[in-house]
Amino acid sequence: MKSLAKDTAIYGLSSIVGRFLNYLLVPLYTHVISAAGGGYGVVTNLYAYVALILVILTFGMETTFFRFANKEGENPHCVFSTSVVTVGTLAAVFMAAVCLFIRPVAMTLGYVGHEDYILMMACVVALDAIQAIPFSYLRYKKKALKFASLKMLFITLNIGLNLVYFLWLGKDDVFYVFALNLVCTGLITFFFIPEFAHEHVAAREYCKANGIPFRIVDFALLRRMLGYSWPVLVLGIAGILNQTADKILFPLVYPDAKEAQVQLGIYGACVKIAMIMAMITQAFRYAYEPIVFAKAKDGDKKEYYAQAMKYFVIFTLFAFLCVVGYMPLLQRILGVEYRAGLRVVPIVMAAEIMMGIYFNLSFWYKLIDKTIWGAWFSAAGCAALVAVNVAFIPQYSYMACAWGGVAGYGTAMLLSYFVGQRKYPIRYDIRGMAEYVVITAGMYLAMDYIASSPSLHRMSCGTALQLVANTCMIVVYLAVVVRRDVPLSSLPVIGKKFRK
Repeated sequence: MKSLAKDTAIYGLSSIVGRFLNYLLVPLYTHVISAAGGGYGVVTNLYAYVALILVILTFGMETTFFRFANKEGENPHCVFSTSVVTVGTLAAVFMAAVCLFIRPVAMTLGYVGHEDYILMMACVVALDAIQAIPFSYLRYKKKALKFASLKMLFITLNIGLNLVYFLWLGKDDVFYVFALNLVCTGLITFFFIPEFAHEHVAAREYCKANGIPFRIVDFALLRRMLGYSWPVLVLGIAGILNQTADKILFPLVYPDAKEAQVQLGIYGACVKIAMIMAMITQAFRYAYEPIVFAKAKDGDKKEYYAQAMKYFVIFTLFAFLCVVGYMPLLQRILGVEYRAGLRVVPIVMAAEIMMGIYFNLSFWYKLIDKTIWGAWFSAAGCAALVAVNVAFIPQYSYMACAWGGVAGYGTAMLLSYFVGQRKYPIRYDIRGMAEYVVITAGMYLAMDYIASSPSLHRMSCGTALQLVANTCMIVVYLAVVVRRDVPLSSLPVIGKKFRK
């Protein structure tokens, strides 16, 4: 648990700080790019496609790399090189296909005359796919600091260039959003040359020491890895569709094509605030996934998994209250034209919490090499999400997108829990976690009631009073957590004083 906490802190700090810095682009774009023009809707739509294609190109090799690199009898160096070559080949084929069929692709997506947008984002997603395995290698080697440093470098460089182009040079074209992303992504790729060189030398030495022939790609190993990874790929596609299908479907389903980009831009901007949950889940995953597969070799660790789940729920509910409680301040991130969509934020955050719980539940089938279950669960969740979006977007606009996420993640979460309890039972503290959910729900309703009070808005210090009341509720939540599950004496540094 200490190792998990330390790595989560490093990954989480880089992720939190990175996302916070990345939020600087949201006010920049939402103030420079008019909502009425639909430009931010174009950004939201294309980035949704990028996320989906990235999952396809990585082909589940990130999780597969961890599984096989930690497997007894496998050559971890060969696992690395085989994974890199496989993903690199898929990325090259993808780029060739995009260049060859750019015209029909642009017509299908509705970007005729803006083929350059598609080409730039295709290059970005191909480079991101190639970087995926080296980033996983850094996690495998517990090089959390280098991992975090490269992530931060990309974000800092991207923000700096955006500020130069949009503020100093006065640009207002979404072309520069995509062009600057491509420049920064390309630069980060060069920082992995030391990892590639080190692994090449290490692989040769390993093969020489063990008397086996050196191969960059072991096709027998590749067949075993693909057998493990394709269900992970299906799971990943279904999972990413749960995050992006609404943004892909919206322009296709909404009755008015021009207005669709406007509404999608508003929704995409507001979802950025809610993405703190995705950020926390990702930070937890970066630290948790390598530890789980490593612990699997030490025997049954079901109690560890149950404990980690509970602390994950406690922390994400705390984050939920913080975002909702300080919404009067956070809403200023967005341009005034975009704030009408803020009502989706609590709904999207609730969906992201369900997604995080589903991720924690997913290890039972990964550890018994039955990843096909994850594919079925995610596919069922994706089907629920798509059904809600297609049925209700024409009438309820982006509110249907928000509730579709709840339907999708909720379906996958419940299926994984009930099937998992039969196949690989783990005694989660359901009652304790449910009590925290009830407490959080009660505090959220109280915060919402205060925010909608007409008398509060008539007062000159109404916002300040609202923030004070919300802060008090958040402190109460923390007090409950400390009293029940995180006694101060158990904490590092300050815990010494309480133990005395």
